[in-house]
Amino acid sequence: MGHVLDDDKPCHECGVVGVYLAEAAVGEPAEAARTAFYGLFALQHRGQESAGIAAVDENGEALVHKAMGLVSEVFSPAVIEGLPGRIAVGHVRYSTTGGSRLLNAQPLVFSYLRGMVALAHNGNLVNYLELRDRLATLGSVFQTSTDTEVIGNLLARYSQDRLEDALIKTMIDVKGGYALVLAARDTLVGVRDPLGIRPLCLGKLEGGYVLASESCALDTIGAEFLRDVAPGEIVVIDSRGVTSLCALQSRQRAHCVFEYIYFARPDSTLDGINVNRARRAMGAQLARETRLQADIVVPVPDSGTSAALGYAAESGIPFEEGLMKNRYVGRTFIQPTQKMRDLGVRLKLNPVAEVVAGRRIILVDDSIVRGTTSRQIVSMLRTAGAREVHLVVASPPTCHSCYYGIDTHLPELIAARLDVEGIRAFIGADSLHYLSVEGMFSALDRGGEGFCVACFDGRYPVPVEGVREGGCG
Repeated sequence: MGHVLDDDKPCHECGVVGVYLAEAAVGEPAEAARTAFYGLFALQHRGQESAGIAAVDENGEALVHKAMGLVSEVFSPAVIEGLPGRIAVGHVRYSTTGGSRLLNAQPLVFSYLRGMVALAHNGNLVNYLELRDRLATLGSVFQTSTDTEVIGNLLARYSQDRLEDALIKTMIDVKGGYALVLAARDTLVGVRDPLGIRPLCLGKLEGGYVLASESCALDTIGAEFLRDVAPGEIVVIDSRGVTSLCALQSRQRAHCVFEYIYFARPDSTLDGINVNRARRAMGAQLARETRLQADIVVPVPDSGTSAALGYAAESGIPFEEGLMKNRYVGRTFIQPTQKMRDLGVRLKLNPVAEVVAGRRIILVDDSIVRGTTSRQIVSMLRTAGAREVHLVVASPPTCHSCYYGIDTHLPELIAARLDVEGIRAFIGADSLHYLSVEGMFSALDRGGEGFCVACFDGRYPVPVEGVREGGCG
């Protein structure tokens, strides 16, 4: 069973981390795996279905441990100690392509002509089925139903080349959004798709380096942020240090805008933009666009908090925590009774009657997918005595499916079926306001350039004709 609150949000599929420690910097046999473990903790928000770490020792042998569940459920000190090696890659996953099964958990470890490789992948290949059919015709065998295994098979096909050259040929074949970390005998490699759709950054440890989906993972493990991996770049980390290969060049950039709206942690900085600052700016812009009269600004915790703070600061309307979140409702829990299921989000959220009763409320959230959770929250606030509830959303309406690594399906998107007034009526709010596309770009301070906003306008930077909806590594 998924999140009671978050099942009405778009779901990311995973986060990746890679650790390289120089031989002289290794204090304990499992230090790389332990470092990756803490990095995964910081990336837990990117995937809660499975977690895994693979470590490669000096002999090129790769050991992997992965299981369904949260990072804290999957790993114990004893498990970490059983993953020796100074190079490690880790992965947290939310499944779209492939489904929620242990067989599809990552990292994937495979042997090919040049030895063993551990591979972790964030993103989605839009030509996954075409490549899989082609490889199967050539005799490839598949044990999982993920597009990550296609990448492994392509690397094996090009195994007569160095790993870096095999990766370049693989990048020519695959289409979509992806960030990869790979561990081989004495090398850690990071790869980012040519448009930079999926994020990846590089950090420096004392005696080593780290690759991660977000900079918050670097902060957690005490690494210094060096830079983002450039779109189309291959970063090779070995005894020589860091070598950069410009594998595929593209004039276009298409960073996923939903990283800034919802997915990334607020304390992360992606491609030069701090996420918390961007969300506050979106909230402030929303206040300028709406000019509503109300008594208090209330966030939907936690995803709407930064935008609500920006809205309150710009509008001069006081910020109040009118909804309390139960942070101890985990990924899974005892199946609720039908009565509790009908109450829905009360398992995770409860209004503060003393704050909301008799007051006109501006309720701030980051996005709406199905609208069911928003409807329940508005109902809860009214039951608690709210006089008016005006829902403001710090992003434009999500009208189109994503094919690059976010789990949104067109039939689920309320904005694909209803106009704003129809959505307002369904949710039961007194008014409903979305941030404009122009306002979003203004808040990001990039003039509308360099982002993938296909979920809003249907303009896909990588062609998706004939691609099935969904997707995931």
